[in-house]
Amino acid sequence: MKYEFNNREWLIKKFEEIKKRTFKAIEQLSEEQLNWAPDHVSHNIPTLLRHIEGNINERIRAGICNEEIVRNRDKEFLRTFMTKNEAETLINSNMEFIITLIMDLPEEKFEEVQLVRGKKRKNIEMLHQCTTHFSEHMGQILYITKQCLKESYKSTSL
Repeated sequence: MKYEFNNREWLIKKFEEIKKRTFKAIEQLSEEQLNWAPDHVSHNIPTLLRHIEGNINERIRAGICNEEIVRNRDKEFLRTFMTKNEAETLINSNMEFIITLIMDLPEEKFEEVQLVRGKKRKNIEMLHQCTTHFSEHMGQILYITKQCLKESYKSTSL
């Protein structure tokens, strides 16, 4: 049996899943819980969301869309307060940007190469890498949510 793999379709579904599950976690939290961190060396949810945005800016906006972006990675990791509305807006705008981009991206653009940490990588590779990276951070967000809510946590599984 032969299976066809559609990169565009898979990527869209994966980013939609990340968006949906992250929203489901955050909507369960108060603003105090949203901004809580397990300890002084661990990240809170707003920090993770800003870091994901930094990655999107560098790998997708600059790397694929050729926008002039200067990433300030250190600033992403500064712990600052974020409202639930700000968190939801950030998630929505970033994920919708990626999903729309993938839907509209010409096939040949997937094969174009960008330089990432001194190595040439195809855009399709970077998009797949972003799904992995963002899924890892979504896992951290889910863990923080479970730590805050304990038994009242509602699963975000699809």
